[in-house]
Amino acid sequence: MLSGKTTLIAHIGFPTESFKASMIYNPWFDAHGIDAAVIPMGVTADDFATALPLILRMSNVRGALITMPHKPATLALVDEASPAARIAGACNAVLKAADGRLIGDMFDGAGFVRGAERKGRSFRGARVLVSGAGGVGSAIAASMAGAGAAELMLYDARPGTAETLGARLAQHYPQLTVRTGANDPAGFDAIVNATPLGMKDGDPLPFDVDRIASTTFVGEVVMKTEHTPLLQAAMAKGCPVQVGTDMLFEQIPAYLDFFGWPGASADELRQRARISY
Repeated sequence: MLSGKTTLIAHIGFPTESFKASMIYNPWFDAHGIDAAVIPMGVTADDFATALPLILRMSNVRGALITMPHKPATLALVDEASPAARIAGACNAVLKAADGRLIGDMFDGAGFVRGAERKGRSFRGARVLVSGAGGVGSAIAASMAGAGAAELMLYDARPGTAETLGARLAQHYPQLTVRTGANDPAGFDAIVNATPLGMKDGDPLPFDVDRIASTTFVGEVVMKTEHTPLLQAAMAKGCPVQVGTDMLFEQIPAYLDFFGWPGASADELRQRARISY
């Protein structure tokens, strides 16, 4: 039950139909007697730079979860950003400090890697293809580098986007081999769809599935359904996969700590979640 005393976390993105965060956070808040709630808010790209500061000026809003397509734009709107956010070139969380400063951080990449590692997948020495170099793709690429990947291929349909990310990665991880411009999944140990493809019915697959080996780990960030068309096709080939919500569950304990509610675990969050598709 929401009241005038409820602390709000805005979940900002567009469109909101695929949002799942409130179905995970809010049952956890209820179970722990915390008067707080995550509230989805649809904000278009044209309105975002104006809307974010105004939303965070509301007295009962502690911060915001940021999702597509706003993660890169958020970095320019905060007063302070973590190293992870600066490397990724994006933020997916904003905290309003007591003095009103906006502090940005990025947890997508850590959530994706932690989810894979809990499945026994190590990226040390791996060759990885990340399709999509926006906020979530940048964060995943940065965390892959931090997890010891030997080579990253970065692809983005927008000219210069993958190259800009590659330059940031090379600056922070000089031992890493970074290539850009190709989206062929053949020969990679892991591939990641960090694009919106799969959110709409009829979207093309982000990779040529015929070129994916059965041993390739296939990761997804889209959460419209548990098993997107990409994951269904990969599973049909025998590939190990990671669904979009795995990344979400693994990063939520870090989010909650960031917002001032420490002590959550991914296992408990899974148990209490009430996700519907």
